[in-house]
Amino acid sequence: MSSLRRRLFAVWRETLSLSWPIAIQETLSTLMRTVDIIITGLFSPAAVAAVGIADLYAQIPMRIGSGLGAGAIALSSQDTGRGAELTRDRAITHAIALGFATGLPLIILGFLFGDFAIAILGSAPDVVQIGGLYLMIVFAASPMRIVALTGSRALQGTGDTVTPMYINGVSNASNILLSVALGLGFWVVPQFGVVGVALATAISRTGEALLMLLAIASDRTTIGYAWSTDSTIATQLVAVAVPNIAEGMTTSVVSYPFNALLLLFGTEVNAAYHIARRIYHQTTGPLYRSYSVASSIIVGQQLGEGDAERARFSGLSIAAFGVLTLGAGGLGLIGFAEYLATLFSNDQTTIEYATVFTQVFGVMLFFVGIFFPIAGALRGAGDTRTPFYARLTGSFGFMLGFSYVTSIVLGYGLYGIYAGMALTYVWWALVVSIGFLWGGWAEKAEAMIAERAASSD
Repeated sequence: MSSLRRRLFAVWRETLSLSWPIAIQETLSTLMRTVDIIITGLFSPAAVAAVGIADLYAQIPMRIGSGLGAGAIALSSQDTGRGAELTRDRAITHAIALGFATGLPLIILGFLFGDFAIAILGSAPDVVQIGGLYLMIVFAASPMRIVALTGSRALQGTGDTVTPMYINGVSNASNILLSVALGLGFWVVPQFGVVGVALATAISRTGEALLMLLAIASDRTTIGYAWSTDSTIATQLVAVAVPNIAEGMTTSVVSYPFNALLLLFGTEVNAAYHIARRIYHQTTGPLYRSYSVASSIIVGQQLGEGDAERARFSGLSIAAFGVLTLGAGGLGLIGFAEYLATLFSNDQTTIEYATVFTQVFGVMLFFVGIFFPIAGALRGAGDTRTPFYARLTGSFGFMLGFSYVTSIVLGYGLYGIYAGMALTYVWWALVVSIGFLWGGWAEKAEAMIAERAASSD
């Protein structure tokens, strides 16, 4: 076996070792949300609409937690790689404290403006009443939700992807059980309906955060808490987090006008898109998300060790692994698209459209296999701007702009939308690849590490 092949397989083995707990964690999270939707659907169409709209806003604490998590994983992986345990623990402590503080205003917003947030989208009065109450309860747990996400990423940055999997698994299992008990009523527990589903989410997320905090403080993990009054770490965390938060919010913002565009072609088309999107996320989401995190861990630690060449090789190797595995998954989606669509609908028109949308997602997976590992590698270096620019320009330029012009202005109909969706992911992959191959991410990481090292002296 050649030296190059040995290096490649070594990276792939490490990627699999880090990825499988994250993939299980992501699968359980998706299952939890699916169960909540099923339970809510037993109450009324208004309940489903209320929870669906409220969940759009409930993504805000998730985006903030993911953004601060990107900062936590970058700093903790780099400091783990260079053996700077004190600086690493300070970064983790600052990230958790910032996360909790950032979530506090959301409690107030949920209490004062929960109904308004639902009503502003034109919802019916019963939807506003149910959705506003649901949003207020879920937002009440925002600080703990952000703490759990940040702590999870901080642990993963050290190479420990198993502990977050256990904690998240307990949280999601309790969420499912509590949703059934509090939502539908069980034994001596009365039926609380949608309020019960919201309470289940708030309770389980709070429990997850407490378990995460205890795990970090315990001997179960190699990290701990350490506070510092120096602003260097907090400044770096915010600098890494803000573009990542903006990246996530870009996807959320674009979804509103894109759904409006789809509705111009009928309810069946819009429903078909969401069916295909659910198939795409359910079958392949755990994989590409786990590859992204694994890439951040590996590249961050190798940069911490001062080996930029090895970090570059690892990032490209994980991308190759992503293309092979997710590309195979894409071929599966293309081949079984119609069968998968029938699992979600019995309306023939919807099934036909969903089949095509699913096949488009299948084609996109080849580029997903490039984007997520490379974006993860850049985040491990502390470069969250390049993935943000990729999503911003691709989502608005192709998902919206190209799709609208070709489908409506030029009259190509849904073919223009299909092309716009595919080109969005091609563009994402192209931009991050250019940034990784020719950008200054290694130098950025080196400068961040040197700044933290100087501040800890």
